[in-house]
Amino acid sequence: MSFQASYQVILLLVLNFEGLTIIRLKDDHDSEHAYKVKNTLIFNAFVMCQLFNEFNVRNPEEISCFKGVTKNYLFMGVIGFTLILQVIIIEFLGKFTSTVRLDWQLWLVSIGIGIVSWPLANVGKLILVPETPVTSYFTKPFRRNKASRNS
Repeated sequence: MSFQASYQVILLLVLNFEGLTIIRLKDDHDSEHAYKVKNTLIFNAFVMCQLFNEFNVRNPEEISCFKGVTKNYLFMGVIGFTLILQVIIIEFLGKFTSTVRLDWQLWLVSIGIGIVSWPLANVGKLILVPETPVTSYFTKPFRRNKASRNS
């Protein structure tokens, strides 16, 4: 599992189980609204992680995820369209998507969570990958050789 996937799974689990406490809504009088805010934040943070990770996967071999990004108009269009669509979903399509409007602080939290994927990807790129897959060491003892299968 990659650093990015591990980060997202851990982050989303923490937000799911401790989100009300983290965003200080645990003692909110309207618990239904508090849960909707928490779930909207989880959804928004997930989308922001995906959005920022798109920069990382453009060119996986490069350390800088921004190299040549402004020359790729299609990529910039997809990023812009995704961001605009996310704002529309969160801010205006609440009944349809079961979301609630987020205040600017929670938008900043969502963007901050997404931005963490940039340095995290750089750390992942610095880890050397062995030529022989690690899984081959675990499956070798269970493989039968061809000679024993044919007899």
